Amino acid sequence: MEVDRPGRVLAALSVLPALAVAGWLLAGLPLLLLGRFTPPLATLLGVPAAALLCWAGTRGLGRRAEAPSPGGSKDGHADAPVPAGPAGSAATWWQAGGVAAVAVASGAFNAIMHSEQLAVRRDPATYAQYAAWIAGHGSLPIPTQVEAFGGPDPQLIFESVGFYAENGAVVPQFMPGPPLLFAIGNWLGAPFLIPAVLGALAVLTLAGVVARLSGARWAVPAALAFAVSLPILYTSRTTFSEIPSLILLFGGLALTYDALARPAWWRGLPAGLVFGLAVLVRVDGLRDVLPVLAFAGLLIAMRRRGRPQGAVGVPLLAGLLAGAGIGMLAAYVLARPYLSYLSGSVRPLLLICAGVLVLIVAGTAAAPVLARIRLPKWAPPAGAGLVLLLMALLYARPWFQSVTRVPANPDDVRTFEMIRQIQRANGMPLDGTRLYFENSLHWAAWYVGVPVVLLATLGAALLVRKLLRDGEPFAWLLPLAVVGWTTVTTLLRPEITPDHPWAARRLVPIVIPGLILLATYGLARLHVLADRHGPLVRKWGAALTVVLVLVPPAVTSIGTAFTPVERGEAAAVEAMCARIPRDASVLIVERVTADRFTQVVRGMCGLPAAQVSRPDQGQTAPPDQVRRLAERVRAAGRVPVVLGAEQGQVSPYGTPAQILGLVTRQDERSLVEAPNATWSLRMNVWMAVA
Repeated sequence: MEVDRPGRVLAALSVLPALAVAGWLLAGLPLLLLGRFTPPLATLLGVPAAALLCWAGTRGLGRRAEAPSPGGSKDGHADAPVPAGPAGSAATWWQAGGVAAVAVASGAFNAIMHSEQLAVRRDPATYAQYAAWIAGHGSLPIPTQVEAFGGPDPQLIFESVGFYAENGAVVPQFMPGPPLLFAIGNWLGAPFLIPAVLGALAVLTLAGVVARLSGARWAVPAALAFAVSLPILYTSRTTFSEIPSLILLFGGLALTYDALARPAWWRGLPAGLVFGLAVLVRVDGLRDVLPVLAFAGLLIAMRRRGRPQGAVGVPLLAGLLAGAGIGMLAAYVLARPYLSYLSGSVRPLLLICAGVLVLIVAGTAAAPVLARIRLPKWAPPAGAGLVLLLMALLYARPWFQSVTRVPANPDDVRTFEMIRQIQRANGMPLDGTRLYFENSLHWAAWYVGVPVVLLATLGAALLVRKLLRDGEPFAWLLPLAVVGWTTVTTLLRPEITPDHPWAARRLVPIVIPGLILLATYGLARLHVLADRHGPLVRKWGAALTVVLVLVPPAVTSIGTAFTPVERGEAAAVEAMCARIPRDASVLIVERVTADRFTQVVRGMCGLPAAQVSRPDQGQTAPPDQVRRLAERVRAAGRVPVVLGAEQGQVSPYGTPAQILGLVTRQDERSLVEAPNATWSLRMNVWMAVA
């Protein structure tokens, strides 16, 4: 049995990111729960945990006998999990080096073009503030320091956008997984570096899955198509949760492939754990890993039939439940208001998970009976036809449906008003009920190109037909289930404010990499067909298809790829903090300033901050209440400072001074076409010492 060294390198490079991320999260979360998430302790525990998982997950890679072709091997797995080309050809150093070069170039480019989103306007700044807080304090929740305002008062509001008030403290909105990673950048003095590094690791991860399933020759084109896609550029430049989620989900697919390729019970454990920890990164991870739960049950049932892959089932299930359980525990302890807010979708998902577990038990018991069931001959072509029909309906959806939502709660009202503002800015008819979700497959086509969507549809249809007919290629069953399930559910209900590039983030964890993965399978099948027409057709056909895959996403991205957004915020915030007296208690009297800067002042300036209640949700607080609260602050021995967005909003309380004035660029907000530019953004903060 020979050693394929380039294949071993490529295989290892593509699973190391997920294993390292999982190890760091497993060590960091207990420290955060204990209030001890500090650089020495996190390094002392996190680095060995990551190293141990990396060692366990890459043992034995590189020994090969015959790797699977794009059509899959006879028994659905190779003797070793090595990225290979068609007909079992080994990976080359050019392929392994090409993938690494794309990843490094991607990381460097996005690091140079990084965003600085610190003022809390949307989710990235919430994650940035979350990371800054735990990096500096190592614990949650965030204290309100109410004594700095003379004690509790009904006119003091300590919560703000992205931060909930709970039990006299403040808790961040989101899951702790991404901030535990982003905090590393704060400790290193490079808070905007980690997203770019994670983006580069995501390139490696996807390329490894492509190499395993479609062949190593397609790994570099897939890495390029992925790296230049606008949503990947967008989420690799600032503090989003989607890229870490992608690393764990596709890393889990690669690890599961490796576990099935050389069946050994212990290999399923890190694969399941990596999948489960996706819940610690995003609550949506519960939905994304549902197919993994069902697949683990299938493997357990297969064990009763003597199939060697069945040995992986129990550890895969155990790791999945452990990782997801850790994620839900973290949500309950650290993000309970957020979990309550999402309860309408989380509870059904938990019930579905429980139902799947019941089905696993029943299916395992009935495995001998179920194994005798044979599908009718019409099932394989019907399954392939359903794939084609579903994609056609999703693409045609704008012509027979307009998705709308009538506001039924305060969040819906805010979304309604925001959509109207975007429509007004784009010169469109005003209708805040429009959600534009019917365009979701068109969104994907903007960002990966119509050829990739067509090739992915072809690949999915061929795979469904083969799996229903032969049960092979078995290695594709879980990737197809994960990509298919999440892609369809995401495209049906993206559940996001539909302006772009913002809405594009929904496509990042599964949809875009999944379409690229399936498209490479389609390419591999076309390549096999081209072989029958001679080397010239094969050579030029492959070159043409690669161009068709790479050019459309690059053309879409070119309008914004070289324009960083919200630059200058870090320096502006640092200067603002320096202008506020160190013994100040900050009262924010204007709505937008309160939304954007309450946690910035509290977390980055290190000063007590609260907004003053505004009757009927008006723009500014009543002056008499502001003066009364200022007197309470002085009585507590501190300096009352009033902040607002305009000079006139703070001048009634003292001499006004502008402490932040920033003109920068922000994301475009496009509703019906791909974004191709950026918009101007102006932020002002005025201060008066009351």
